[in-house]
Amino acid sequence: MAEFLFTDYFENEVLRKRPYLKKEWCVRVVEAPYRSEPQEGNRYRFWATVAELEGRYLRVITLEDKVTIHNAFPDRGFKP
Repeated sequence: MAEFLFTDYFENEVLRKRPYLKKEWCVRVVEAPYRSEPQEGNRYRFWATVAELEGRYLRVITLEDKVTIHNAFPDRGFKP
């Protein structure tokens, strides 16, 4: 299993703006995504449902190494 890391942006901004998010949820999404795709800027997007968010999709953005989590948010616009 990969050792996950978190950017300073995630630690200082994302968790401050979205204090209900848990790092464990983000790791679960990256480890077992419903969908993933590359994003501009050498980043990757991952989506999966999170039961603790009432089954909503959480989008997690990683750096190009796919183990450094940079951003995360419930994605209301995601269409499976």
